[in-house]
Amino acid sequence: MARTNNDSWDLTSSVGATATMVAAGRAMATKDPRHLINDPFAEPLVRAVGIEFFVKMMDGVLDTSPFGDVTPERVQAMVAGMAMRAKFFDEYFIAAAQTGIRQAVILATGLDSRAYRLPWPAGTVVYEIDQPKVIEFKTQTLAGLGASPTAELRTVSIDLREDWPAALRAAGFDPGAPTAWLAEGLLIYLPPEAQDRLFDTITSLSAPGSAVATEYVPGIMDFDAEKATAMTASVREQGLDLDMASLVYPGPRSHVMEYLRGKGWQVTGTPGDELFVRSGLQPPDRDGYDPLGEIVYVSATLG
Repeated sequence: MARTNNDSWDLTSSVGATATMVAAGRAMATKDPRHLINDPFAEPLVRAVGIEFFVKMMDGVLDTSPFGDVTPERVQAMVAGMAMRAKFFDEYFIAAAQTGIRQAVILATGLDSRAYRLPWPAGTVVYEIDQPKVIEFKTQTLAGLGASPTAELRTVSIDLREDWPAALRAAGFDPGAPTAWLAEGLLIYLPPEAQDRLFDTITSLSAPGSAVATEYVPGIMDFDAEKATAMTASVREQGLDLDMASLVYPGPRSHVMEYLRGKGWQVTGTPGDELFVRSGLQPPDRDGYDPLGEIVYVSATLG
């Protein structure tokens, strides 16, 4: 189903299901014998959501024969890619904390468990923003697992299309203190003007010394919806009703790094394949069709 201006979701539907998919990838990376990352909460959260496709994927019992060229090597590369993404943003937050930042905001948090698993310094406050159903599910599920945040966690249950800055301030956010912002896996689900507005708002709420991390996805510019839909046809046949082409906003939009530089941020972009090399892994073979291409991971500081 195509996106609308007032659509909503939980973790089994629409954009919410993509958060579950990403968490399943982290769970697989955590169990991978290469010890790529350690996210002990990813697997129990995905199991609690209960999408059978992702549970089978984690358990290694999913029938991949209908998927054509999904070889074991390609699966390994996809799992490693998810691990590199998680590791990059983990290290971003750790580095931000080392500069003295004690306030973090995770936008569209989904099943992100960093508030529960990163070594936050004493006095750190982490704000998580997402749809009310998403926040409620994750909070209750982790509490049921006996998990406790490793920082002071304040959840903000609001859609990013609403007045989330006011809700964030109401939760205690201090715009006068440096902040580490994270917009992971978010931008392609925003219309181009909403992407600009997001970074305008982040800049207006950021004191000097703040940091922000996100991705630049060049492939969204000329995204081929027909090919992407065809690629997910076999997935739908196995019971997963997730058509990525209907969830993203393709076409021209601001270049993330250039836009942030124009707002006064000092920006660094790291190509995804470079993250593989840094970890001693072979970058994936990009021959064939990859709907989004190589992703560039972005971190920036203000002032």
